[in-house]
Amino acid sequence: MRLTGKGIFGPSSDRAEAIATLCRCLDLEVNLIDTAESYGPHVSEELIAEALFPYPATLVIATKGGLDRPGPDQWVTNGRPERLRAGLDGSLRRLKLERIDLYQLHRIDPAVPEEEQFAFLQSVQREGKVRHIGLSEVSVAQIQRAGKFFEVASVQNRYNLVDREWEPVLDYCDREGIGFIPWFPLQAGDVGREGPGYYPRLVRQFANRNTSIARIAKRYGATPAQIALAWLLRRSAVMLPIPGTSNRRHLEENVAAAGIELSREDVVTLSQKPLADPA
Repeated sequence: MRLTGKGIFGPSSDRAEAIATLCRCLDLEVNLIDTAESYGPHVSEELIAEALFPYPATLVIATKGGLDRPGPDQWVTNGRPERLRAGLDGSLRRLKLERIDLYQLHRIDPAVPEEEQFAFLQSVQREGKVRHIGLSEVSVAQIQRAGKFFEVASVQNRYNLVDREWEPVLDYCDREGIGFIPWFPLQAGDVGREGPGYYPRLVRQFANRNTSIARIAKRYGATPAQIALAWLLRRSAVMLPIPGTSNRRHLEENVAAAGIELSREDVVTLSQKPLADPA
């Protein structure tokens, strides 16, 4: 959820709405909230605990570690085991948990041997600090290497209607029964480390009434964003979209997308690659 300031840094511009949006998640029977210590940093975890603790038994709080935040839109990979341990302990404290149900390595640090990072995750799972372990922005080969240390429960890679770079990873997760969490499933929001201008392509398609997605959305009485989310859910049984939002209206719209049953013909149309970029 997008609960921080601009650049995913600092406090929310509307703290009351952020808290209300989190509470609305429970009303809508949302059962997975994904966050990270780097969001803020720490802001999102603190808000989640303030709004939702004690957590319902049906709610899974997933968080991530492995990125330092020197400033807005700045992300520095840090997979040193001592840094990961400090981050995990901080997440446990902020979220008021004794064990995190799903803890994900935000990035594999290329400056630190992979086996050291995987061994750390294995050790904290054995200590009972985390129940399941996930990875983010990884290849099939990296998932397989991590699997020698622990069972990979989830993979969080960038994926949406337009950006399907990680489709082979999704296919692998589908075969292996690994949860696939597409980040930026609507390719909209803070530009993050990719830089200005990276995300607007799908947004332009949503706004152009002549695109396939807009025509399909009109037939279902839905928004193009809802159709994009519905397509993701039809794409794979292991898909767990996490569209970020900071207000209740967008949250309600996103959740409603789960009730849209796309026809096989529409799924095929939307699955054609690449989607034409509107003029």
